[in-house]
Amino acid sequence: MNRRSFLKLAGICSVSVMGTTLSGCVENVSVQDSGNRFAARGSERPNFLFLFTDDQSFNTVDALNNTQVKTPNIDRLVRKGVTFTHCFNQGAWGGAICIASRAMLNTGRYLRDCGGNECGNYPLWGRVLGDAGYDTFMTGKWHNGDNALKRSFKEFGPIGGGMLHSKDPNAKENKKKGIVNDPYDRPRQGNSWSPYDKSLKGHWLDKDGRKVHSNKVYADAAIDNIENAAGKSNDPFFMYVSFNAPHDPRQAPKEFVDMYPPDKIEIPPNYLPEHPFDQGDNRLRDEKLAPFPRTKEAVAVHLSEYYAIVSHTDHQIGRILDALDKSGKADNTIVIFSSDHGLAVGQHGLMGKQNQYDHSVRMPFVIGGPGIAKNVRNDAMIYLQSCFATTCEMANIEAPETLQFPSLVPLLTGEKKKLYDSIYGSYRHLQRMLRTDRYKLIRYPHNGEVQLFDIKKDPWEMKDLAEDAKYKNVLKSLDEKLKRWMTETSDPLGRDFAGVL
Repeated sequence: MNRRSFLKLAGICSVSVMGTTLSGCVENVSVQDSGNRFAARGSERPNFLFLFTDDQSFNTVDALNNTQVKTPNIDRLVRKGVTFTHCFNQGAWGGAICIASRAMLNTGRYLRDCGGNECGNYPLWGRVLGDAGYDTFMTGKWHNGDNALKRSFKEFGPIGGGMLHSKDPNAKENKKKGIVNDPYDRPRQGNSWSPYDKSLKGHWLDKDGRKVHSNKVYADAAIDNIENAAGKSNDPFFMYVSFNAPHDPRQAPKEFVDMYPPDKIEIPPNYLPEHPFDQGDNRLRDEKLAPFPRTKEAVAVHLSEYYAIVSHTDHQIGRILDALDKSGKADNTIVIFSSDHGLAVGQHGLMGKQNQYDHSVRMPFVIGGPGIAKNVRNDAMIYLQSCFATTCEMANIEAPETLQFPSLVPLLTGEKKKLYDSIYGSYRHLQRMLRTDRYKLIRYPHNGEVQLFDIKKDPWEMKDLAEDAKYKNVLKSLDEKLKRWMTETSDPLGRDFAGVL
């Protein structure tokens, strides 16, 4: 599908792109002639397959950290590559964390320097690789501006909206019968919403007269591209496959939901009925998915559905990987798997991702392929948004000078042990975070709350040490690092917030 026709997807596509003028291309992209350790023998450059999920926390992978969740195909990637166990998203300027995360990803720039929803006029990831001779293809959730999308890729599959809303098509009639099918404020007596009821829309899309899950729609498009366009081309490819899952509404086929009976779900140790104070957005859309206060029974239901859609996504990832293997191009393909950010799902009394706890700012990140070690864990702190610079270096493409997030190649080759001594996080004007490999500081400017956690001793972030006099110097040191990060990232709170540190 070309640029002019990629939106002819009745019943599936939910974004619109007007016109065909392209802008923001990178001029005079140069490809080096030197050998490439990240390409198969006889090839100058590797292919790139980017598998991207939505709202998938770092602690949802069987092979890494959660045997409750069945993820055989992500596990397969873990065995074949390097897992960065401490991958972070830098934050967001609004409640839709995914928009900011993706803008940073596709520009390679910091939160407040990435040009917002339309990514400014910065060189974009897909366009830079495309201008260097790559066949570029995108399908799934984009969630940035239309102009940014159409100037990023050469070919498109079905494009999904920012969120796939679940709605009861018979709501009026059902209301008269006392029937409620609402994905919010549940579980609650009288609400019979079901994740496998295909009539309730959301992830259940209309496709050729059938109801098909969004995961399968996007996987089918990726497989078709592997078997046809990419499979038959002599040029390297860059495929950007972006699932809407496991973002709510957390829907999956019944056989996947049945894998996770709620009464068998382990409740996380940092479960709370409610967050101990107002973190700034404690009643926005995400938080209304479950009743207040949260009960363990409600959290178990939501975790059951969360794990089910994670496993269904994993199944579709497996289909894509199988197609890649059959294509004969797997040996020259770098596969990157990650997510835009994490999610609470009952931890700390929260359901959403509008917070600075690890469950929400940290996501899985696995990279494998030619020249990359197998079955290795790397604990260095990284940002997801280093993907852009990493692929440029692996392809021997001159990276745009606009990039701010560095390449991961020095970590993969062993040239460096770490890229950062600390990680900075930001959410609106409401939260600021500084994390080292030992401690995490979270400040809430709107109400003066402060939290300090010893991550090494307290990985679930349950014991706040901010008022403990023994940690006075630790707090001071973290505040100094936070000030520097705020300056580096053009933080708009700037001098006013720094004055309270």
